[in-house]
Amino acid sequence: MVVKRYEEEKTKAKAVMERVEAVSLTADMWTSINMDAYLAVTCHYVDDSAKLATVLLGVLPFPETHTAVNITAAMRSLMEEKGTEGKVTSIVTDAGANMVASVRSLNLRHALCFAHSLNLVLKKSLDATPGLQDLRTRARKVVTFFKTSTTAKEKLREVQEQMNRPVLKLIQEVDTRWISTYLMLQRLFKERQSVGAALATSSSEDYETADACLQLLSPFFQATVELSEEKRVSGSKIIPMTKMLMLYLYDTIGKTSHDTEKLLGQNMVSNMQNKFDTTESQTALTL
Repeated sequence: MVVKRYEEEKTKAKAVMERVEAVSLTADMWTSINMDAYLAVTCHYVDDSAKLATVLLGVLPFPETHTAVNITAAMRSLMEEKGTEGKVTSIVTDAGANMVASVRSLNLRHALCFAHSLNLVLKKSLDATPGLQDLRTRARKVVTFFKTSTTAKEKLREVQEQMNRPVLKLIQEVDTRWISTYLMLQRLFKERQSVGAALATSSSEDYETADACLQLLSPFFQATVELSEEKRVSGSKIIPMTKMLMLYLYDTIGKTSHDTEKLLGQNMVSNMQNKFDTTESQTALTL
């Protein structure tokens, strides 16, 4: 059944590619939970109803070393198979040297994935802010406690019900995704009364730090969510969005009296300048 469905979807994808005149691609190397590597390529195009549509061109097992030569060969083979050669107007990838070199070899207009770069900027900034690092460590311990103790989990649920609050689970941070840090702190701050009643552990200073940093990070959370949409064009938003985020950081840093928030903001400014200094030179974003 799975093989049959795969062949059906494969035929549909090829039929779509034969009809459309121009497409954009996104390509990403990723690793499964079993540590198997894959190359995924997705095609984006405007359908007959003038709506943005996507189709998965393929997910290829990638046991070879992740060199630009191997990636180029795999992507070229996939484009030939699906009939997209000569139709690709641009391709979006991360900023890895192998991906950049591969796109150059394919002679395609290249745009770096803004969401991926923003994730790196924010992760690096969060990791470089000592006061926030300590808070995150304590927060992870609290979340782990409630996730691994049946008694604690039940106690939290009872407290939430007694307070007439929605029964919400705590969220654990994932090291590679900055947004998980934001969601972990956001949920802990929202449930601070319930958590405090079930497990008196976090200080008021911790919650003040969390609140200040969440306010600073909020526009970046909104930007990440907006750029993760598949049904709306996002490339034209990147340059103005970068400018707006930088102006927001300068304004917030100048106004805040909270040391950790200020340091986090300064780290974010520095990392954004380093990561996005060439954004306006990417032709795929300026057309």
